[in-house]
Amino acid sequence: MSQTIQPIRRALISVSDKTGLLDLARALAAQGAEILSTGGSAKALRDAGVPVRDVSDYTGFPEILDGRVKTLVPMIHGGILGRRDLPSHQAQMREHGIGEIDLVAVNLYPFEKTVASGADSETCIENIDIGGPALIRAAAKNHAHVVVLTDPAQYEGLIDALGDGGTTLAMRTAYAGAAYARTAAYDAAIAAWFAQQAGEPLAERFALTGQRAEILRYGENPHQQAAFYRDGSQRPGVATAVQVQGKALSYNNINDTDAAFEAVAEFDAPAVVIVKHANPCGVAVGDSLSAAWDQALKCDPVSAFGGIVALNRPLDAETAEKISSIFTEVIVAPEADEAAQALLARKKNLRLLLTGGLPDPAAAGIVVRSVAGGFLAQTRDAGRIVPSELKVVTKRAPSAQEMQDLVFAFRVAKHVKSNAIVYARNGATVGVGAGQMSRVDSARIAAFKSGEAARAAGQDTPLTHGSVAASDAFFPFADGLEAIVAAGATAVIQPGGSIRDDEVIAAADAAGIAMVLTGMRHFRH
Repeated sequence: MSQTIQPIRRALISVSDKTGLLDLARALAAQGAEILSTGGSAKALRDAGVPVRDVSDYTGFPEILDGRVKTLVPMIHGGILGRRDLPSHQAQMREHGIGEIDLVAVNLYPFEKTVASGADSETCIENIDIGGPALIRAAAKNHAHVVVLTDPAQYEGLIDALGDGGTTLAMRTAYAGAAYARTAAYDAAIAAWFAQQAGEPLAERFALTGQRAEILRYGENPHQQAAFYRDGSQRPGVATAVQVQGKALSYNNINDTDAAFEAVAEFDAPAVVIVKHANPCGVAVGDSLSAAWDQALKCDPVSAFGGIVALNRPLDAETAEKISSIFTEVIVAPEADEAAQALLARKKNLRLLLTGGLPDPAAAGIVVRSVAGGFLAQTRDAGRIVPSELKVVTKRAPSAQEMQDLVFAFRVAKHVKSNAIVYARNGATVGVGAGQMSRVDSARIAAFKSGEAARAAGQDTPLTHGSVAASDAFFPFADGLEAIVAAGATAVIQPGGSIRDDEVIAAADAAGIAMVLTGMRHFRH
């Protein structure tokens, strides 16, 4: 192995991201290091007056094939991979006139950004870096002697090390690990793009990668470690949001905020979703956000305390005033006007997240969940029912208002943990039953909470009276339907498909309620 401190006598710099480039190069030059570079990097250094030598001049071999081949030569890779502690390596390097390269600074062609920009296939392919990953991997492999920089954020540490005479083995080892993580992520992004081009999002080999955005205080519980990663997809949400104010987000905050924002994006009219422990406890649409908030809060004002609030319109001051009147952990919206931000600034601990847009509920994507020894991957639940395609199976058809509420309730049920039962009336939830082992229990719990909410509002009649109900999956028995009837619902929407559908339909007819089948279920475990 090499000495602990490795001086930098020769450095190779080839970067697409020029952030911090001049500071790094000047520090190296000040230490007397020879700088080799290519293309735009060499030009930037030369224009700034930093001594630089073109790689093609150093190797005696020109850049060819429109720059596709410039560093893939023995003079470069031999200088990086040659071991200083092996006499045989040193002898071969002298024989072939190969000089040692002590530092490699490379960041890759911006393939991920190119794909995210919607560029055509040819442009994406041209932004697949070949020489860069080869240089990075070579330098990382020989980290006993060579330091590799793959992120401008590392430059400051390297510059500080130069003041101490060079890099330590600990630094080179840490940077080598980061280098392999970077090339792994890069290759994963390329593999995912090719899978998408081939129409096979769930390819035989599935590479999962992300860029750590933040180390969290802890996970779901204080004894668990956690971090937040961005996958580079740019889907509007927590990962794209700017946090305007408030404490740092916790693991549970992030999980719940994501659930709330994905749910609120389902609706075209101004909508508010209140989430507690990843389940909606109040959802409503209205002529304004303020009106939608009033109706969403009525569904379950107890659970709303300490909840997450998502909006699908820019937050205004009137709505901000109402939301901030109760304890709220997070508000997430596409934007917020100045008056709303000024008002919320009085609540120092309340987190306000502005995402810049809404996620597309119908967009493709992959959802991943870990299991012991592996993970499950599936396409995002982008299913959306079309009212004209719903099948009326009862003697009574739903009224126009009932049909509108049925569609609303089923969209909410998509975002409630299974088994899910959602009661709704006039574009607002009036009862939510989530996560029960029995569908009938979900129906009864939602009705019970509806009664509690009615009493809190000074009403004698449960909110479910005169409502409609949605079930995320079929009723295995008629008892679930009967519980909904007992709660006072007048119409039901459910996927159908049970071997006892006829019994359930007969129970609906006996109760005089309407029922429609979707043919689509929305399990959410």
